Amino acid sequence: MVANPSIQHPATGEEESAKRRQILDGARKVFMDLGFDGASMGEIARACGVSKGTLYVYFADKYHLFEAILEQEQIEQGRTSFDFDPGRDTETTLREFGRAYIGMLCRPGGGSAIRTVMAIAERMPEVGRRYYANVLDLSVTRLAAYLEARVTCGELAIPDCRLASSQFMMTCQADLFLPFVFQAEPPPSQARMNEVAESAVRMFLATYRAKG
Repeated sequence: MVANPSIQHPATGEEESAKRRQILDGARKVFMDLGFDGASMGEIARACGVSKGTLYVYFADKYHLFEAILEQEQIEQGRTSFDFDPGRDTETTLREFGRAYIGMLCRPGGGSAIRTVMAIAERMPEVGRRYYANVLDLSVTRLAAYLEARVTCGELAIPDCRLASSQFMMTCQADLFLPFVFQAEPPPSQARMNEVAESAVRMFLATYRAKG
């Protein structure tokens, strides 16, 4: 039986991984430039430098492709996220985490990813829920666990560590994230992000540092 040359099969090993990354990188740019509704598989294939046949070997449709990009966002978040050492002092940890968190939110392309998720979450609620759970809520959970350890050692007095975690992260966003995500202002400078993180740390410790 002669193989049909029009049928394409994914490569294996490193070649397959490289091709998948190539597709995800190209698709990310198309989604950011055109939005989810404006992006087509044909446009994505052109941006990735592959044929539509190759694209469909890796992803059945743009919904699955977008979900793969969200999974990549989770990986990126994990790399950016802090390694919370429960034995490390709170002030240093919060300062460094706050800077990393704001930097992750306001990084180039970060606003476009969130805007795209918001645009499709109403008709694809599972995508919105997965993005929230795997990207946004992940840091809240990790920080809350760290705060619980610092409460146990007596450095902090917090009745609800998950609430306190959310409060700190929202304070870090301050007036930086919303203007950025809605493109009302350019990305904040590193100096401004550091200033806001420092302010968030002072406010947090003024409220939750153990007295006496």
